[in-house]
Amino acid sequence: MNSITQIDRGPLDTLGRPLRDLRISVMDRCNFRCPYCMPRERFHEHYAFLKTTERLSFEEIVRLTRLFVPLGVRKLRITGGEPLLRVNLPDLIADLNVIPGVEDIALTTNGVLLGKYASELKAAGLSRVTVSLDSLDQEVFARMNGGMGKVGDVLDGIEHALAAGLGPIKINAVIQRGVNEDSVLPLVEHFRGSGITVRFIEYMDVGNRNDWHQELVVPSRDLMARIQQRWPLHVVKAEYAGEVARRYAFDDGQGEVGFISSVTQPFCGNCSRARLSSDGQIFTCLFAQTGTDLRGPLRAGADDEELSRIIRGIWTARTDRYSEQRMVLRQRAAGQKIEMNYIGG
Repeated sequence: MNSITQIDRGPLDTLGRPLRDLRISVMDRCNFRCPYCMPRERFHEHYAFLKTTERLSFEEIVRLTRLFVPLGVRKLRITGGEPLLRVNLPDLIADLNVIPGVEDIALTTNGVLLGKYASELKAAGLSRVTVSLDSLDQEVFARMNGGMGKVGDVLDGIEHALAAGLGPIKINAVIQRGVNEDSVLPLVEHFRGSGITVRFIEYMDVGNRNDWHQELVVPSRDLMARIQQRWPLHVVKAEYAGEVARRYAFDDGQGEVGFISSVTQPFCGNCSRARLSSDGQIFTCLFAQTGTDLRGPLRAGADDEELSRIIRGIWTARTDRYSEQRMVLRQRAAGQKIEMNYIGG
C-alpha cells in the first residue's frame, strides 16, 4: 500500500473553493427523533439502519482521513446521527489526533451522553464540542426532539464538557416558526456570560422527510433584531475564511451569539466542507442527492494513490451551491436529497 504524506495546497473545485474541512459521520442512529431531522413516524422502531459491518471501521476512517489531509483538510468534525452512540468513540478520536496536519477535532452531539464521555473524549484529543439544544423549556424541547431526553441531561452534559476543557463550547438551536421562537431569548439569557456561544440556525430543507416550507423559516435578521433590542450587539470579524456563522458580540462584554443563515444569506461561495458518511460515501454538499462510494474500492484493495485520486477527482469536479439556487432547484423537484442523519449535519 502506498503512503500519501506530503501536505500540499490541495485541489480547488470548479468555483475555486479549497477542501479544508471533513465531517465524519460515525453513526446513522440517534437517541432523539427531531422532526426536522429524524421524525419518529418515519424513523420508527422497525426502520432499517446500517448494520455494523456496513459502517466504516475506525481503521478505515483513519486511513481515509490520512488521505484527505494532503488534499487540504485541516479540521475534522465527528457527527452522526448521534456520534456518542458509537462504541469506543474516544479510540477513534485518539487515532485521528495523531495524524500529521490535523489541527482541530470537534464533535457535534445532542449532549445527553456527554456527561458520561466528556473527560474521556478530552483525554483522547477532542478539541471542542457543539451541542444541539433547541429550547430550555422541557415541553418545547420534547416537541423538538420527538419526546426523548430531558433538558437537564443536556445541561449536565454541557457542564461536564466545560469541566473537561472541551471549549469553546457552542450551542446550536434550530428555530422553527410557530414551534420554538419563544425559546430564543431564554437561551441567550441562560448562556450569556458563561463563555458558551449560542448559534441560531435557520430551519433548512435538509433531506426529504421534514416537510420543510419557506413559511417555517424565521430569518436570522429577525432573531438578531429581537436580541439586539434587549442586549445591544456589534459585529465580530470572522475568525477564518469559510466561517459559516455570522458572529455578534454583546456590547457589555458578556460573550457572543451567532447566526447560521443558509436560507436567507447563503454562504456556498466559501464552503470548504466534504462529508464522509458512516458507510463510506463522500458528499460535497449537505443537500447532495448522491455521493461517491469509497468503502467499495477501499475494501477491494485500492491503494492510497488510487483512493486519493478518486477523492481529488470528486472535489475538482464539485459544482454545489444548493442554498444559492434553493428555490429554483426545489421548483424543478430534481431528485431526492440525502437525509441529515445519514450524511451528518
